[in-house]
Amino acid sequence: MERIAEWLHEKNPGLDGPIAHDEDLIEARLIDSMDFLEFIDLLEELSGSSIDLQEVTIDDFRTLGRVQERFLSAAG
Repeated sequence: MERIAEWLHEKNPGLDGPIAHDEDLIEARLIDSMDFLEFIDLLEELSGSSIDLQEVTIDDFRTLGRVQERFLSAAG
């Protein structure tokens, strides 16, 4: 999760402090449509598997907790 938090901070230079596990990343505009595919690429790299966009919903990307549960639980 550390690499994801680093990526979010890189994309949002004005963001200070940690990102709450339950913060809505989309509503808070920490991930926008321009960065979404890059975010998916990062998740695929970290998880070691591809993400089939037909098998996920936007809610799978909403919070760090959900991202970890949905994509990274097996990867650590």
